[in-house]
Amino acid sequence: MLLHFNPDKKTTVKTLVFILVALLCFACNRSKAENTNKEGGKEKAESKTGNAPINVTTGKTIARQVPSYIQATGSFVADETSDVAPKVAGKVINVYANAGQFVSQGAVIARLDDTDARLRLSQAQVTVKQAEVGVKQAEARLGLADNSKFDSSNIPEVRAASANVQQLQAEAKQADVNVRQAEINEKRYRDLVQSGDVAMITYEQYKTALDAARTARDTANSRVKNAQEQLNAAINAAKQNNQAIRAAQASVEAARTQVNVAQQAIEDLTVRAPFSGFVSNRNIAVGEYATSSTPILTLLRVNPIKLQIQIAESDVGYIGIGRGVSLQVDAYKDRKFGGTVSAINPALDTNSRSAIVEAKIENNDNALRAGMFATVKIVREGSNNGIFAPKASIFNDQTTQSYRIFVLQEGVAKLKTVQLGTEENDMVQILSGVDADQVVATSNLDQLYEGAKVAF
Repeated sequence: MLLHFNPDKKTTVKTLVFILVALLCFACNRSKAENTNKEGGKEKAESKTGNAPINVTTGKTIARQVPSYIQATGSFVADETSDVAPKVAGKVINVYANAGQFVSQGAVIARLDDTDARLRLSQAQVTVKQAEVGVKQAEARLGLADNSKFDSSNIPEVRAASANVQQLQAEAKQADVNVRQAEINEKRYRDLVQSGDVAMITYEQYKTALDAARTARDTANSRVKNAQEQLNAAINAAKQNNQAIRAAQASVEAARTQVNVAQQAIEDLTVRAPFSGFVSNRNIAVGEYATSSTPILTLLRVNPIKLQIQIAESDVGYIGIGRGVSLQVDAYKDRKFGGTVSAINPALDTNSRSAIVEAKIENNDNALRAGMFATVKIVREGSNNGIFAPKASIFNDQTTQSYRIFVLQEGVAKLKTVQLGTEENDMVQILSGVDADQVVATSNLDQLYEGAKVAF
């Protein structure tokens, strides 16, 4: 059912007026809002174009002489490598070190079975005691005290024989005196017989006495000779006994030598570390039979550690023994290591046309390992002019993965992309991007941009 509305003329006019007023109000409000938005955008644009200066602190780039370096690569090797083997063959009864373990010089790292060696030592010690007893017996035969000096005149047999010789010599001397007296009497009575003063029978008595005295003298001399021979025999016997003492003493020394040999054999069955270092390989197990050509383990000395560096032929002439070396390894990106050149190979590799240079690197904390790769800088003769800027002026832009500096010129920031070199205290070397004596911003870097106005 449709309703037909038929307003009067007066009502229609009022409605139209109301609609027109509403449209005019809406248009005025929209125009005002648009003007407001335009003014706000204009203010933002003016702020971005640098009409409001950014407050910054400043620094200055400087130029100075810096050492010149040779850049190269190298790898670490142990300063000493030893395949530790026993001096003698035997069965391994214990190994005291494992791979990765640090051992000190002289530390016991393995033992071999020493049962037989200890038996030989006991036998040698018994032989020493027997030889010492033999020495005492030989000395006792000569009447010598322990370690007293040999003197044949102090031997009892020699002393008795010497006394007998002296007594018989005295008797022979008296017999000689008796002979001379008998000869005087015989001559005197012979003269008396010739003159007729004494009968022949009396002379015969004195002649008989002379013959008896001569016989007694000859007998005494013979006894002296025999006694002297007995004395010589006693002296020779004493000397022979003294030689027996010497032989016995030599036997003692020989037996003691065998004791030392047996003790050394026991010591040789103990394997010790030749130097302080790390065990890299353990090559044998308990119960195995080892010989002098069988390494028990491999020992590495890594403090100091040796770095072998490949140097181009054109740079060899700038390197000398004692030159400073700085290096970095991937395992410790935040650490820098240093050392000195210790050796330069006199021959070049014919294929790479490079020389091997060795450097000794202190490795007190054993951070560096044999086989690690290193990037190296070696100080060479002469120097270069370098540009340095304050560390605070460097901005690391994560978006572009680059380093930037804002150079300030006439109150405006100029963006410069730079390449960094070495750091020294609070300064960093700039390899490219800026020149010396330029003013750079050192604060609020994250607010700066190309063309920004600054205040300082």
